[in-house]
Amino acid sequence: MSDNISAEQLRLLIERIERLEEEKKGIADDIKDVYGEAKSTGFDVKTMRTIVRLRKMEKHHRDEAEMLLETYKQALGI
Repeated sequence: MSDNISAEQLRLLIERIERLEEEKKGIADDIKDVYGEAKSTGFDVKTMRTIVRLRKMEKHHRDEAEMLLETYKQALGI
């Protein structure tokens, strides 16, 4: 009896994961469409992706990353 419950629980978990993966694909497609729209109106998508990534970071991590980038640029004479 326990094996049947475990198998059923496993099947339900797998099915949930599959549904979520499908939703994730749909959301990824939507994001791609938004970037495409931005590009068609003249925005630089690479810069937008950088901004999105930076906005996800906490301020102290963002400040640290910007400081390191500036240090590396100076070291390379850029």
